[in-house]
Amino acid sequence: MSINNATPQDWDRLRKQHPPLEIPKPSIDDQMKVYLDAADEEFNKSMKETEWWKQHVARAEQLEYEARWGKEDADWLSIDSEPYKFSSEDVVNKPSHYNNGSIECIEGIQASMSEEAFKGYLKGNCMKYLWRYDYKGKPVEDLQKAQWYLARLLGEVVFDNEEDD
Repeated sequence: MSINNATPQDWDRLRKQHPPLEIPKPSIDDQMKVYLDAADEEFNKSMKETEWWKQHVARAEQLEYEARWGKEDADWLSIDSEPYKFSSEDVVNKPSHYNNGSIECIEGIQASMSEEAFKGYLKGNCMKYLWRYDYKGKPVEDLQKAQWYLARLLGEVVFDNEEDD
């Protein structure tokens, strides 16, 4: 039998044996969500590269420090304060072995994770350096690294809180 001499009964039997695929059409809300999410992601990506954004994050971190410890202590605890500046390589804030080209390791890690996972990563690293600072022979450096991860986590939490408001 060929397709040319198939009877209506043959076609009916074929339709029963092989029903058409039922693929639900996405709603307009689902379609718009895809575009809105892409636009939001692009906006956030380009926004985080601006000088304004960097200043905004730094100011938010400074305000959080001041709220917790007062202005004098906040100045002392700031990663940018004099006790934490180094004449040679800054192994806490900008270690050369964590930078490849124009991308820092921490940025790559953040891009590979959800916001919640990245916060957990920062918290875990902070805890790691606090846990072992007394055992590696470089307690000040490990405490500074713990402080760096805590400041980064604090910046993420402050940014989240600003979005929620």
